[in-house]
Amino acid sequence: MTFYVIAEAVISFLLLAGGIFAFTGSLGMLQFKDFFMRLHGPTKGTTLGIGCVLIASMLYFTLTQRELHVQELLITLFLFITAPVTGHMLAKTGLHMHLRFTTGTRGSVPEFRDEDVGQSRVARPARAKHPWKYRKQKRSRMFR
Repeated sequence: MTFYVIAEAVISFLLLAGGIFAFTGSLGMLQFKDFFMRLHGPTKGTTLGIGCVLIASMLYFTLTQRELHVQELLITLFLFITAPVTGHMLAKTGLHMHLRFTTGTRGSVPEFRDEDVGQSRVARPARAKHPWKYRKQKRSRMFR
């Protein structure tokens, strides 16, 4: 009896902590001013929040069904590995595209190397043509 009360308290704590972390990560994404600041909310707070919720889910289903559930643990590990890598890749892309940033997020000039920032602005990909506009032009040419 005491074991289940302690387990429920741990699960409840993990769910509450996960909800708080996910909320603050999402709120940080809304409140921060530029692209580089907005990366911190999803990559850190939300990742930790979803990880807590998944571990709580793993504990709950392991205790109620009396068999080990490892799927949530694997999802958590995959999330903890991929989210920081994705955040790093987005930050590098932002540096290469010379996105605007507030002066509070800029590091000292020697901190950036030429290969990190890039020598020139990276060209943005061309906009895709809208299929419905293309179809109308093609049809009008066919009936001429």
